[in-house]
Amino acid sequence: MYKQAAQAYLKTSQVTVSPRELEANLLMKAAAKLQLIKDEWDETSFAETDEALTYNRKLWTILVTSATSEESELPQEIKNNLASLAVFVFKHTVTLLADPAPEKLSVLISINRSIAEGLRTRPE
Repeated sequence: MYKQAAQAYLKTSQVTVSPRELEANLLMKAAAKLQLIKDEWDETSFAETDEALTYNRKLWTILVTSATSEESELPQEIKNNLASLAVFVFKHTVTLLADPAPEKLSVLISINRSIAEGLRTRPE
């Protein structure tokens, strides 16, 4: 019974979270996946690394597509900056796949955490 109540609470809390908080949570999830790969590099398979990088790439594809759409109310400068950052994330991911090294994950982890932190701050 406790498990059902916890699941119901979790489902309700996910429905009531703001879009900004949801984006922040997803970026932190991607950062956590990448951090785990980095921390356990020697025990991690290429498939696991690829899965974490694919998750991150798909997330960034969705975020940048949404943020840069005509319907987005973001200022054009922020749209441009996000688009440039996404291009960097995509290029860095390809570089990492071509020449894997755990230290190359740090920049992706840092970007995700920084953007998530920014999303969690309240606009004035």
